[in-house]
This record gives sequence, C-alpha cells and structure tokens, in this order.
Amino acid sequence: MIDDVAGSVAPGSDSERLRRWRLILGGDEADGTGWHLAGTDLVMDRALSTLYGACDSGRERRGGLGLSAPSVARWLGDIRACFPASVVRVMQQDALERLNLRSLLLEPEMLEAVQPDVHLVADLIALGGIMPQKARESARMVVRKVVQELTRKLANPTRQAICGSLDRSVRNRRPRHHEINWDRTIRVNLRHYQPDFRTIVPETRIGHGRKRSALRDVILCVDQSGSMGTSVVYSGIFGAVLASLPAVRTQIVVFDTAVVDMTEKLQDLVELLFGVQLGGGTDINRALAYAQSLVRRPIETIVVLISDLCEGGVREEMLRRAHSLVASGAQLVALLALCDDGAPAYDHENAAALAALGVPSFACTPDLFPDLMAAAIRRQDLAQWAASRGIGATRGAV
Repeated sequence: MIDDVAGSVAPGSDSERLRRWRLILGGDEADGTGWHLAGTDLVMDRALSTLYGACDSGRERRGGLGLSAPSVARWLGDIRACFPASVVRVMQQDALERLNLRSLLLEPEMLEAVQPDVHLVADLIALGGIMPQKARESARMVVRKVVQELTRKLANPTRQAICGSLDRSVRNRRPRHHEINWDRTIRVNLRHYQPDFRTIVPETRIGHGRKRSALRDVILCVDQSGSMGTSVVYSGIFGAVLASLPAVRTQIVVFDTAVVDMTEKLQDLVELLFGVQLGGGTDINRALAYAQSLVRRPIETIVVLISDLCEGGVREEMLRRAHSLVASGAQLVALLALCDDGAPAYDHENAAALAALGVPSFACTPDLFPDLMAAAIRRQDLAQWAASRGIGATRGAV
C-alpha cells in the first residue's frame, strides 16, 4: 500500500526507505527508524493507525473511529487526499470489516464522503431495509453514481458482442451493401473469377441476418443471499443493458426462499437494486421452477443461474428441475459469481452434479460476461469457452 503513495523524498534513497518503514511500523519507540513524519505523511500515518493500529509490546493496538459520523467523514476525507483511488477502496472495505462501520453507512455525512464502488453499493443494498429516511436519498445518489459509471463501462462491449452474434445467426441471401458477409460471398463466387479483369463477379451475395425482435430469450435468475451482493449489482446492470437490445427479450428474477420477478424495474436500476433483500436462505429449486414457467421457446432461451449453489431446499428436486430445463432444449449455465472478487466459495457437489447434467458452472468477471452471452447465443460449448479463457469450469460426464 505504501508503494502506491508518492513520498516527499528521493525514491530509492536511504531517507525514503526509512520513511516507508516508519509508515509501515506505525511509529512506536520500537520501530527503530528514528524518522519523524510531518505534513501529508503525518496525516497518512494517523489514517493508517486508525484503521490498522500498530504493535505495542507484543500486543495488538487497534485504533478506532468511535461512533461519530463526522469523524468518519473526516477520516474518509484524509484517506482520499493521501492515497490513490485503488487504495482508498481497499481501506474503506477493511474499515467496514475491522471497525464495524456498517451502522455508520446510515449517516448522510459518511455517504457524502465515501468513495463509491460496487462493494459499497452491495452494503447499501443490504442496509436498505433499516436505512433512515435522512440517509436514503444520499444512499440512492451513491448507488446511482456507481451504476452509471459501471453501465458506461460495460454497455458498449455487451451490445457489440451480443448483437454481433445475433446478426450472424441468420443468413441473408438478398443483403444490402452494409450487410454483406464478404468472406462467404467471395468464397461462393470464386468460380466466377474473371482473369482479364482480375476480379470476381458476385453473382450470389450472402449477408448477415437482419435484426429481428426477440431472437433470443434471456432469463437471469439471481441468488440474493448475503454473499452474492456484488453479483446482484452486476446482474442488474447487465440485465438493464440486455433489456435495451430489441433482439433480446430479457427477464430478471431474484430469489432467496421466495422468488421475485424484477423485470418491470429494469428501466430503473436504482429501484431494482433497492428492491433486493440481501440475506436469508436459498431455494434454487423454487427459483428454477419459476424460471421454467417463463420459458416460451426453449431452443431460443438462455437461463443464467447466478448463485453459489448452496441449496437450502431439496437438492434432488433442484437437480431434476435443472435436468428438465436442459432436456427441453433451453441452455442453462450456472455462474458461481459475477464479480472481480476472485475465486468464490460455492457448493462443489452441486456444481459437479449440474455439470453432469450438461450445465457448466464457473465464476465470471464482468468484463467476460458479454463474451459469455455471445457464446451462449452461438450455442458454443460453454465449458470449452471457459477453459479457453483460463476459467475453471466444473465439468461432468456429458
């Protein structure tokens, strides 16, 4: 973390090394550096000590922010002034865990000072039911800011990947100029090559299919248990982007032990996210049963189950339901997580059992999700798709 902060002395010098060790050790007499901090370094040191504390005679000394929201806001202001955004996000997340600051997220002063990111949005969603009115609007502003930023980042890659797959899923024998598939057109017309003119007469033109409405049906089935917070946020964003594509009919369902259809709220992501109730049990079988009731054209339907697969209901019924969906011709894929948080915790036995039914199970980062959906539209082998990108997909005897 210290490496990410520019020092006030020459890089690589003895003074710079002493300065860094002083910031790392925390400044007690036992640090042995003899280095005295001033200015920004002193502010930085106090911010680090507040969060991480220091060692004192072999005992851990922990700082704290008390119960004062203004003091939290000042601390947040200090770390934003002293550290780059990537480090600020780490420190904020550590503060939520180490100093038990979740209750202070209910204060407008803290919400106005905090550095917004997807993890904070997940925390605000979890607290939505107990949030006082005075903090609710500030929380919505934070969520809206993060959602808008992520949507700007993810919308275009999603549209390009998915529309490209849809446009090429149908051949057109009477294409307009901008619809011509030149590679296929040239190959088909090689017999019409004119040596004198060194060209081909394109007697037959082959084009990409024109866009039609509802070429594919996509059903996002999202687990809203507490561990799936960031996945819920990304699922909502991708659901809204997919819903904006005329060639894709998108529905989104969230579930714990109950199932709630949130499709009507895809036009207002903030309302959708605050409608989620993070926490509670998990009944995947019930969620798949509802998703199955939405299937109208199995061959053209992709069901994406976003869950850690920790089934709280009847496991055998859940597996029978998954088998029924696959047997109908629908594509079913299980995403163990849709986030950048690394390898998720999940039920390995259920993942393996689903894989044996032809349902690949793997975690997916947001930047790969558009390619995943494009591969599903092309009906590629998704386990092979995952393997080609270094993603560990659970596979079965299929």
